[in-house]
Amino acid sequence: MATVGIELPHVGESVTEAVIGKWLKQPGETVEKFDALVEVVTDKVSMEFPAPHTGTLVSIVAEEGDTVPMGAVIAQMEVECVVEIAAPDTPTDEPAPNRVGTLIQGANVGPTGGTFRDTALEDQQAKQVVSTSPVATPAPQQSHGNRSYSPVVSRLAAANGVDLAIVTGTGRGGRVTKQDVQAVIDAGPAAAASPTPAATQDGPVDEDRMIQPSPIRRMIASHMVRSTTEIPHAWSTVEVDMTGLMACRTAQRQLFRERHGVDLTFLAFTGYAVSAALRDNPLINSSWEDGSIRLKGRVNLGLAVAAPDGLVVPVIHDSDREGITGLARKIAPLVERARSGSLALDDVQGGTFTLNNTGTLGSILGGAIINHPQAAIVTTEAIVKRPVVLSGPGGDAIAIRSMMNICLSFDHRIIDGAEASEFLQIFKRNLEAWSADSELN
Repeated sequence: MATVGIELPHVGESVTEAVIGKWLKQPGETVEKFDALVEVVTDKVSMEFPAPHTGTLVSIVAEEGDTVPMGAVIAQMEVECVVEIAAPDTPTDEPAPNRVGTLIQGANVGPTGGTFRDTALEDQQAKQVVSTSPVATPAPQQSHGNRSYSPVVSRLAAANGVDLAIVTGTGRGGRVTKQDVQAVIDAGPAAAASPTPAATQDGPVDEDRMIQPSPIRRMIASHMVRSTTEIPHAWSTVEVDMTGLMACRTAQRQLFRERHGVDLTFLAFTGYAVSAALRDNPLINSSWEDGSIRLKGRVNLGLAVAAPDGLVVPVIHDSDREGITGLARKIAPLVERARSGSLALDDVQGGTFTLNNTGTLGSILGGAIINHPQAAIVTTEAIVKRPVVLSGPGGDAIAIRSMMNICLSFDHRIIDGAEASEFLQIFKRNLEAWSADSELN
């Protein structure tokens, strides 16, 4: 038997720490490999971390609510044997394959024995460590009556005898979050069994109330402060005529859904256009690292999604290699997993640039905060019909067109106005190239 230190997995180069949300196993329990071991919360994702081995959980090193650095030992397990799995070669500017580094104490494993050293991890300076095995596909939302709950919420309620029908949801759209269930549990058995009047929960309407941010909200706050502190932001905006693109979508939307089973969204068009613009402007797809500029070899597009517990940024890897159809097929399930709180590690790793669609919220102009350590973020704003002056062979004319602003926030250490404007103009041309009879790739 060997005692194994279970390390907190890395989920991306910009994430340096995480909060231990809830331990799903307790010391003394037998744990099967791939069993959900602990809930981990970062500014990118809240997820269940699977056990990398079969054995017995000996001790918990990091308690619930603790903030711990990536790669730190969070628990100890007793296992019969541990086999080192060699990782394939990985480009130095990309995340390492999914694996967990393990520390073996007093075990004779293989010809060398003693302490296991993850040499691939050391070569990457412990920047990217994730699961040894593919993360299990998250369970779908569970429904009770006309309400749906995430697996985490359902398990927590079932384990503590909480009737979810009486829990008031504070998440987006009234969704019940893990924190809502925990509040009922903390209030005692009476609260779990019967509804609590809103006045009792909220207090008098004329008094100030203090609410505790969720772990993911705290992580987002820390991440945003770091971004604005370390990155000198600059902004640039251009307007785009979306009339042709809207005509293309209207003409082909129904047939597209029948053929591919997903909606033909504006996000698929903008994701396609911005990915092509990034391929032509590598400086925008970069990051500042220790006084040098890293030009990313791949275009991995992050999509800012408003989830119930806070903003998350799932990633479409190699988005520049996809057409409109491929992007639409990838975006739909990815956004659904983000909104249901069921993103996996691979869903949030390796982003090189972020697209933020604030237009769905009615915004027409904004300056987003860059997703550290990326070099830029772009927002696509609301599409609004406006009178526009059009120039043609017969002179100028006024027409009603569907117009949209695209706003780029960029790291002024890396990018100047000229590079930012060139990128925006290419992005603009890509969006304006569509018409009602355009063929979708």
